[in-house]
This record gives sequence, structure tokens and C-alpha cells, in this order.
Amino acid sequence: MNRREVLRLLERLKDLKILVVGDVILDRYLYGRVERISPEAPVPVVEVEGEEVRLGGAGNVAGNLVSLGVQTSLTGVVGEDRAGELLRNLLKEKGIKSLLTIDARPTTEKTRVISRSQQLLRIDFEDRRGIGGRALDHIKEVVAGGDYDGIVVSDYAKGVVTPEVMGAVKDRRVFYAVDPRPVNRNLYRNASLMTPNEKELRAMTDPLGGESVENLGRRLREELSLNTLIVTRGPKGMTLIEKEVKHFPARAREVYDVTGAGDTVVAALTAFFLAGASWETACELANVCAGIVVGELGTASVTPEELLRELDEKGL
Repeated sequence: MNRREVLRLLERLKDLKILVVGDVILDRYLYGRVERISPEAPVPVVEVEGEEVRLGGAGNVAGNLVSLGVQTSLTGVVGEDRAGELLRNLLKEKGIKSLLTIDARPTTEKTRVISRSQQLLRIDFEDRRGIGGRALDHIKEVVAGGDYDGIVVSDYAKGVVTPEVMGAVKDRRVFYAVDPRPVNRNLYRNASLMTPNEKELRAMTDPLGGESVENLGRRLREELSLNTLIVTRGPKGMTLIEKEVKHFPARAREVYDVTGAGDTVVAALTAFFLAGASWETACELANVCAGIVVGELGTASVTPEELLRELDEKGL
């Protein structure tokens, strides 16, 4: 991998059209200071000084794709509520084509309370029942229509990734990647790419044992007839499992917050592979992208300029 090759890949990303399907989440951050303990209970009192909202879940995958220059569309479910309105506004600001459907359920929201860069509490609002009715029909129509080079399925087990949705994805007969959840293991059969982390891999194959990632990966790839399996392993980097197995060391300077790193990885792997990179090159670049976002607080994305600067600084 050299700079000329990376520049060529980055230029090709601009011509790609990728659809993200999955659980869209609003990530809300409340920042404040703690100077006392509540007289009502032995808990800290956070005096809120600031608030921020970001794209989470499938929205963060879409955000990472569009940040790299990919023409990105997103479909999923939001509620007819303030959180859903904020999500749609964020998608518009970032240039992501919103193909969301509005449902009776509330918008999935994760609120994190943070003081001095330390997360004190997370509050979740969600309805994890499988979608149906008009919401399901709309998402199937979005998947079936449109001109896409590939699809990314971002499964956070919040109800969007159902057998019907996965059936529509497979019927498109285009490259599709899955960022999985173990509970839906058998829905991902025949995926072009699957990107579990090590904990998810073990949950899907050997929850009580101690087999190696290599053996478990080979087994899962065979059982689900996956084309390619890439296991993200935090500080150990990632492991590419095809006919051969190859390890890639982590590229993070400092791990500050791992929130959303898996979203960055599946977005970068999909984009660079569809742009013509080998899986080895895609893994190297995705590793660098992940190393950038874990150095920031909360969900984040990577621009081509940041990627090139990081590659230069690392001498890659």
C-alpha cells in the first residue's frame, strides 16, 4: 500500500453508491461538572453545562461513509418525536440521503452523562420489537429499488433487521456487509462480509469455551457460508478470515472512547473493497480509520484528509 494507491482509492469512493440498512440511533451527550453528592441518594449531582447530539448506530455507519466521500443513503425507522426530528436534521446536514420511515415506536436514543471525559451514566429509550406493517414494507421497497453498488446492514438488535428485511437485501444480489448481533446469527447466511468483534464471535460459536479466534472464525465462516469474515479485536487489531487467516495490528495512538468504532470499521472495509482495494489493503486502511475515531469522545467519522495525514505520520 502506497500513497498513490490510497489517493486512487479515495478518488474512486466518490463514485460509489452505498445503502445503509439498520437500527438508527440518536446519540445524545450531556456534559457537566460534579462537585457534590446528592442529599437524596449516594449519587453524584451533575450540573449540566452543555449538550450535543450525534448520529449513532446505522446513522453512524452512514456518517462514516459520507465522510469518506461515498454517496450514501440510509433507511431505518424513527418515531414521530423530537429525537426523530433531530436525526433527520443531522442526516440533512451531513449530506446523507434519508430514506427513513416514521413509525409509532419512539426513536431509539442513547443519552450519555459525562463529566471530565468520564461517562457516569447511560439512559436508553428504545422499542426492540421487530418492525412490521407499513414500516417494514417501506424498508423492503427502499432495498429493492435504487441503484446501489453495495449494502451495509447495521444490526443493533432494535427491531429493523428482520428475516423479511434480510431477504430483501439478499434478493438484490449485490455485495452486502453485516455488522452483526449474535441474537440474529442465522439471518446473515451468505453475507459478502461480516464484521463481528471478538465477543460477538464467541457468542455465536463458543460462548463457554476457549478456542482461538482463528478456529472460531473458520467455523462461523463455514457454518454461515460467508465470503469474508473480519473479526475486530480492540487493542489486538483485526483478523481477516478467508481461505487463509491474516492478522493486522491495531493502529490507535491512544484509546479514548471505543464507541462506534465498529461502525467505522464496517464502513471503511466496505467502501475501500468496493473501490477496488484488496481485503488486505482494506483492513490496513480500516485499522487506521478505527485508530483515529477511538482517540475521540463518542461516535466519530474520518475524512480523507485525516486518513492521509495519519498514514503520513505513521509512515505507511
